[in-house]
Amino acid sequence: MKKRSILRRISALLLSTTMLFSIMGCKNSNLETTQLSFKPGTYEASSKAHNGDLKVQVEVDDTSIKSVTVIEHGETPNVSDAALEKVPAAIVTTQSVAVDIVSGATYTSNAIIEATKIALQEAGGNLELLNVKKEQTEKVEDIEKTADVIVVGAGGAGLAAAVSASQNGASVIVIEKMPSVGGNTIISGSGYNAVDPKRQEPLGIEDSIELHYTQTYEGGDKLGNPDLIRTLVENAYPALEWLESLGMEYTDNLITVLGGLFPRGHKPVKPLGTGYVDAYMNYINSNDVEVMVETKAEELIIEDGIVTGVIALGANGNKVTLNANNGVILTTGGFGANVEMRQEYNKKWPTLDETIKTTNAPGATGDGLIMAEAVNANLVGMNEIQLLPMGDPNTGSLSGKVGVGVASNVFINKEGNRFVAEDERRDVMTMALYEQTDKWLWEVIDSDTYPTPESKNNFNQTITELVEQGIVIKADSLEELAEKLDLPYENLKASLDKYNEAVDNQGGDEFGRKILEQKIDTAPFYAGARSITVHHTMGGLEINTSAEVINKDSEIIEGLFAAGEVTGGVHGSNRLGGNALADITVFGKIAGENAAKNKLK
Repeated sequence: MKKRSILRRISALLLSTTMLFSIMGCKNSNLETTQLSFKPGTYEASSKAHNGDLKVQVEVDDTSIKSVTVIEHGETPNVSDAALEKVPAAIVTTQSVAVDIVSGATYTSNAIIEATKIALQEAGGNLELLNVKKEQTEKVEDIEKTADVIVVGAGGAGLAAAVSASQNGASVIVIEKMPSVGGNTIISGSGYNAVDPKRQEPLGIEDSIELHYTQTYEGGDKLGNPDLIRTLVENAYPALEWLESLGMEYTDNLITVLGGLFPRGHKPVKPLGTGYVDAYMNYINSNDVEVMVETKAEELIIEDGIVTGVIALGANGNKVTLNANNGVILTTGGFGANVEMRQEYNKKWPTLDETIKTTNAPGATGDGLIMAEAVNANLVGMNEIQLLPMGDPNTGSLSGKVGVGVASNVFINKEGNRFVAEDERRDVMTMALYEQTDKWLWEVIDSDTYPTPESKNNFNQTITELVEQGIVIKADSLEELAEKLDLPYENLKASLDKYNEAVDNQGGDEFGRKILEQKIDTAPFYAGARSITVHHTMGGLEINTSAEVINKDSEIIEGLFAAGEVTGGVHGSNRLGGNALADITVFGKIAGENAAKNKLK
């Protein structure tokens, strides 16, 4: 009797559960088929994006979303362009706010979606109904194309290679897995190291190619390939002139990039790395160079030991086969955004797990390394992974950085003390930061860096914007700064007094700092929080000075070239700040020229 009663209860429970799921299923089904309803008109709403508020204008009729337009924003050109175009279009096409974000532009994508939700709610829209995801099922055919040179990756190295190959008479196709071009270059600090007497001598700076070579070689603990380093430093300025011939503009003021060791950093007129990308794309758009975004390379085509093309995946899952008459250039970047790969190769740092953010674009996942290793390419220096002490504590990004050069800042820990020379090598500064409370520092500067409210950092952000967004703390006295940062005032004052005394004496800094150009003693004071972030992976494909890829038997892989962060051997154990832009330009240009002249058998 008792057993039968239990069975009845189980049966009743199962029946009620089945009814519940049935009701829920009906509810979802009803949501999917219920027609949208709005109060016709045009509505505007705003949401917080990466660089401040973003405003949309949404037009609706009785039953549909007619248009979504971003009418105001402060997002970075090129970086956010794909999101600004694709997200509003997807909302209108699917009649839903449950649309995919654009990789590499997460903040912009989410801001568009959130602002659109607010506007649609004001129009009387049912948010539950609008949140039903609707797939776009457009069928796309497989593609096969042929060009002289196929470039894989549309960051700075890839675009340099594409332009160079084109200028040397080759037909070129560039593929990029992300929705827009630019890679790490477009979000970089953008300083470009080159010995440049024309700009340096008027500033009283004595420099030489030999000094640049020595600092690069010794700064990488003599682990870099001397021939590659020599190629880099000797061609850095000619490559800069080549960039200028494409329309790239630099100021005449040279800086010492963080970890750059010397004032040979050329600062672009345009913010971030947008000037580089604009210069390349202006050429590409005016010439017969094809760029295919949202096209992910998956494997190299190899015939009789010769690389003859690439097989890729298109945006809609279609197969893309690209045949090369002359060669393939890999410019896919490093693996700074691949946590698993970072952990696999890390031999130096306490941890590089997901708690350590990265400055890298999300596309830096080591794809090119994996593809090339599958055709027997040799990898060198993979354990050499560079970190910076300059990442946003929440995102790892370099944006929001309050300092604009090594000469103008000091690093203060949570106890109010300096702890390292701010002009040291990047690995030295970062290892020192690992030992500080919460791996946290305050970058402190004064009003000499920002003489007006509209003065900007290297990321085109004004000091007013940085303060309003809470990224930077402003104080009208040192006491107020200590209070706002929750630091012992006595320690902060003593730290700055000692530093300022070293500037006055032009020596004697307690941490051995050599760049002692600017005191920090004039209110208002500013401070920005910074932490450890993965910045550059120095290891990668072994190449020669012609940018040809070398296999595990020390032989050239016919038809395969590489440039930029996908390669190894240029920087040794530590990359000097400002050398990356020179590296990708010099070797991108070399790879493009040599691939254009190469004829496959």
